[in-house]
Amino acid sequence: MDGDLDLQVEKAKGGDPDALEQIVRTIKDDVYGLALRMLWHPADAEDATQEILVRIVTSLATFRGESRFQTWVYRVASNHLLSTRKRRAEREKLTFEIFADQLAQGLDLPAPADEGSPEHALLEEEVKIGCTQGMLLCLDRDHRIAYILGEVFDLSGEEAASILGIAPAAYRQRLTRARGRLRKFLERNCGLVDESRPCRCSRRIGIAIRSGRIDPSGLLFASHRVRALPPSAVAQGVREMETLHRAAALYRSHPDYAAPESLVARLRELIRGGNPTILDA
Repeated sequence: MDGDLDLQVEKAKGGDPDALEQIVRTIKDDVYGLALRMLWHPADAEDATQEILVRIVTSLATFRGESRFQTWVYRVASNHLLSTRKRRAEREKLTFEIFADQLAQGLDLPAPADEGSPEHALLEEEVKIGCTQGMLLCLDRDHRIAYILGEVFDLSGEEAASILGIAPAAYRQRLTRARGRLRKFLERNCGLVDESRPCRCSRRIGIAIRSGRIDPSGLLFASHRVRALPPSAVAQGVREMETLHRAAALYRSHPDYAAPESLVARLRELIRGGNPTILDA
């Protein structure tokens, strides 16, 4: 993969629009996955992904090959996501304390679909993903992205530190704090991580619908376009949930989301438009 991508990068830097479009197709899902976990709402993630891809395309000439190209992509994306304006979910200023109070409410409200039905399963998945994504919002951006890079994307400490432009020791400290805060919250509140806790995704369907957190006619996550995971990755996620890594595995069990194909169409217009800052830099 890296070798093919490196070849496409060299062709694109030489002015090949087909290679540039192929690069966009190769990286768009990873960029979108990072944006979605940072910003929560798919529409905000799509907007941010387009902004990041434009920045990557227009500054490709500055890539000197001093790191893996994918590392450079994550660096550009991370810098943008750490500095971009606050999006709709972040404006709620969610904290672990506020979120814990929310999770304790409405657990007795009935779900609209029969338990065991496909509709109920979709609603339960929507609640699980939306809720665990919301927990990430309780972290500030610096700790949120450290956790996503290290625990969700499973990058090494050295690579994640390079992406964020900080020393490896500083990154490890940041990741440790983020891990501790999320693990503590999950163990105190989430029935998926600690079976003695009353909160269950199925029990939260009713209150999530009543409060407007989810819309059964327009699910944000459970019906989202995804990339297929190999069976080995799914099995590994299940095994991790059964070990001491339950908190991180909860996030790794999320679907591997695919960016909307419309992003490529928009970028194609920019690439094929002959913008000199892209192909002649």
